[in-house]
Amino acid sequence: MSYWCAGVKLPNWYKEKIKKSNAAHINAIRVLALAVNQRKRKAYLDSLLNRNMHLLDKIDVSIQKIILSILYLGEGAKHKSTQVLLLGNSDPKVIKFFLKLFKNCYNIDESKLRVRIQCRFDQNINELLEFWHKVTKIRKEQFYPTYIDRRTQGKPTLKKEYKGVCTIQYFSTEIQLELEFLANAIMNKII
Repeated sequence: MSYWCAGVKLPNWYKEKIKKSNAAHINAIRVLALAVNQRKRKAYLDSLLNRNMHLLDKIDVSIQKIILSILYLGEGAKHKSTQVLLLGNSDPKVIKFFLKLFKNCYNIDESKLRVRIQCRFDQNINELLEFWHKVTKIRKEQFYPTYIDRRTQGKPTLKKEYKGVCTIQYFSTEIQLELEFLANAIMNKII
């Protein structure tokens, strides 16, 4: 058939019809493929979760302290001149997680906690203060003035969910050093 029809010229209206039909078919197949891939992805993520759920039963205070030290290793300030425990992040879950672990592992004096918000020039400082106050549950009187990054002036914030960076400070060199030494000891043991 293809040999016999090789020289046949199709009218333009028919070529357009075939082109539209193919495009519609491809779009329909994409929707189906997306649904199948989403189901596969969900099943995969569920299997990862189920495979590791038993580990949650083992998280006592000593494990929490190890997690806290590793979190501090990744997100905390480790400058030798720093005399306070300092951890900053833009993810509210990470800040909540840090504070929960911190309070579970240490008998802390709430009055030694401080918060600093760092934001972009076009963000509303009062909204950010309210947001991070709700996240941290730390009294507003313990918040330092918000730091506004002047380099962002004239550059609108593209991610509307971005609430700046929240930095938690706790005035204790001892806890800071303990977390740093614990994290380094863990790394040295493993590597």
